[in-house]
Amino acid sequence: MIRPATPDDLPRLREVRSWLSEPTPELLETTISEPGSVFVSTAANDPVGYILTLVGTDAYIAELVVEPVHRREGRARRLLQTALDSARDRGCARISLTVHEKNEAARSLYESMEFELVGRESGYYADGGDGLLFENPLQ
Repeated sequence: MIRPATPDDLPRLREVRSWLSEPTPELLETTISEPGSVFVSTAANDPVGYILTLVGTDAYIAELVVEPVHRREGRARRLLQTALDSARDRGCARISLTVHEKNEAARSLYESMEFELVGRESGYYADGGDGLLFENPLQ
């Protein structure tokens, strides 16, 4: 099940966030109360994944994570679709995200959901890896 996150989810989401290789400090805590910004995927009513989107004229997916034991169940795809729908409903013209150049699974997911590679930022990640910028025009 996908639902909007609430501040009550924060303790559990902090645990889930630990699976991100480079989380953005305090971003989850500051955006969780903004409607349409954080959605969770649940198992037995507990969050096991989330997507965090920054929304303005356009939207940017800042964090997407699913606990390893719940990967390959379609949760990331459903979270991503929810973020796309929410951004579209909020009038955003496009949604973008950055992914590590070596994250083949994520790249495959984004490409399957009509994201297109539009740029590369050298040394974007702490390990020196390039960040690949993907966009979806939300048509």
